[in-house]
Amino acid sequence: MASNGDAGAVGTEKINTDIVTLTRFLTEEQTKHKEATGDFTLLCHALQFSFKSIAYYIRRATLINLTGLAGSANVTGDDQKKLDVIGNDIFVAAMKSCAKVRMLVSEEEEEIIMFDDYPDAKYAVACDPIDGSSNLDAGVSVGTIFGIFRLAEGSKGTKEDLLLPGTSLVASGFTMYGASAQLVITMKGGNVNGFTLDNALGEFILTHPDMQMPKKRAIYSVNEGNSLYWEDPVKDYINTLKYPSEGEKPYSARYIGSMVADAYRTLLYGGIFAYPADKKSPKGKLRILYECAPMAMVFENAGGQAIDSHMKRMLEVVPEHIHDRSGIFLGSYDEVQKVIDVHKKYMQ
Repeated sequence: MASNGDAGAVGTEKINTDIVTLTRFLTEEQTKHKEATGDFTLLCHALQFSFKSIAYYIRRATLINLTGLAGSANVTGDDQKKLDVIGNDIFVAAMKSCAKVRMLVSEEEEEIIMFDDYPDAKYAVACDPIDGSSNLDAGVSVGTIFGIFRLAEGSKGTKEDLLLPGTSLVASGFTMYGASAQLVITMKGGNVNGFTLDNALGEFILTHPDMQMPKKRAIYSVNEGNSLYWEDPVKDYINTLKYPSEGEKPYSARYIGSMVADAYRTLLYGGIFAYPADKKSPKGKLRILYECAPMAMVFENAGGQAIDSHMKRMLEVVPEHIHDRSGIFLGSYDEVQKVIDVHKKYMQ
């Protein structure tokens, strides 16, 4: 028993009172730019609200029967889960209510959503509200991917205004809903910062400042069930990882099947995530505007690389329509470079 003057177990617990919340982080970032109007900060607060809401519904999904199919399919042909529909509704409402978004592209919506009540809004948002939702019933991590564009002066508010390369993104990131909700966000030319949702406080707390990924790591993440359809350079590349030169160890395989979860692990530990185009899907499977480009921006700002199946820098790929697809390789700089080097041999 503690003597008089001893605080005991609770009293000796160290409590961090200098907590950087996402709200504080965004406000401090805004003060660094004299030209800032606060519009971007308000938009990010609306995003934050949608992430918290989706995290809440995912935690309670099984209890309130939100898993299972909703009875319809989205524009890309995937069966919609109930949570997909809810996540999309939350996103649309949050982007509309902040009054700073002119248009929104969602994986769940066939057409672009125009917010005509705010014709002077300067931003456009592209999102996949719940990526990897086919894993929801199994309790596997899913996530939200987003990209923010600033519309050009004189933009007429048409979907053609949003057919932009990833180099036009002003910010991007993703939230992973797993054991905890992890938010990763980056801004053009800036650092990559990771936040963790503290459910007790209801706040995203900065836990991974200035994320930099390892330059190389012997881990690969790819759906090898598609290997029958891969082009020869991809088969050759993967075989070099599995069957290395004598004296070298083969790479470890890690594949979850949820892009956000696989990408987050790759960002933290290094290695490579690949979803190449193949003979079955010549253009690739992942959407450029709201999956490939936002992830590419995160990985480049963290010191990695991201390319498409033609070995073109992913951030320079221009989508032909709002749901256009691409193959992708992203990860540690040296690991992606190996993909490029193997493809160069075939080009020669």
